[in-house]
Amino acid sequence: MSENNDIAKCLIIGSGPAGYTAAIYAARAEMQPIMIEGMQPGGQLMDTNDVENYPGYPEGVNGPQMMMEFRAQAERFDTDIKSGYVTKVDFSGPTHKVWVDEKDMYEAHSIIISTGASAKWLGLKNEIRLRDLGGGVSACAVCDGFFYRGQEVALVGAGDTAAEEATYLAKMCKKVHMLVRRDEMRASKIMQQRVFDTENIEVHWNTETLDVLGDQTVEGIRVVNNQTKEESTIEVTGFFVAIGHKPNTVIFKGWLDMDDTGYLKHKPDSTHTNIEGVFVSGDAGDKVYRQAVTAAGTGCMAALDAERYLAAKGIH
Repeated sequence: MSENNDIAKCLIIGSGPAGYTAAIYAARAEMQPIMIEGMQPGGQLMDTNDVENYPGYPEGVNGPQMMMEFRAQAERFDTDIKSGYVTKVDFSGPTHKVWVDEKDMYEAHSIIISTGASAKWLGLKNEIRLRDLGGGVSACAVCDGFFYRGQEVALVGAGDTAAEEATYLAKMCKKVHMLVRRDEMRASKIMQQRVFDTENIEVHWNTETLDVLGDQTVEGIRVVNNQTKEESTIEVTGFFVAIGHKPNTVIFKGWLDMDDTGYLKHKPDSTHTNIEGVFVSGDAGDKVYRQAVTAAGTGCMAALDAERYLAAKGIH
């Protein structure tokens, strides 16, 4: 076990839009931030081929390319970016301790958490393959629905998010096939009614996806009615999975307050958690918006909150 004798002013756990933005602001404020990249450097955008709704990219941008530019900007201001994965934390003392890859220990006056969240997938072989190819499988209708204007798409899910994304897609798509595993939705009554009132949404009850069809892009889906066992094919060009997200926050259980699904709680109008000097940014604390631009915004907020916290402690 190796230890770093110097106590960092600011340590950022996780990368992505939130982490890199926090690093940019913290570095420019002379906080000499150290960033631990995490399991997926760059976050969920590393799985996103085209980003067209982030300001400053009028022609759109490739997700990984965008994250490379975020990283370069953070490094330009001397952020110390280290590869690795946080395996243990100790927030009990006046300073906070973080262990990386079960061997290196870092100590910091302030911590910014930007570990993000991971979309839940059905786990179908072609679903993951076509997702990685950028071939028409997505977990974000708001991000990618624009690419399917005038086309038929399918969406899996039955909660409020699924209902909201189905009605969003219906505004631009010719038809939305909503696949619901049971004979009822989990969504609130008002969200269900919005689905039922939208003419170009067809709800397929008791329906599960067997496979996503297509070589390079989605050409259809193979489904089964789990009551009658009848199989059928639906021709679509886009496949949206809206069965929820899982915040990457398990490592903080027992230290930080979180809701039933693991999203970190923060004080109103701030990024402060229940532990002094620990701040949250990005999707780890946001189950409502989950956009790159909002994640970047909270990264900025977390860095500003950390800077004020250090100033109040007389740490310069």
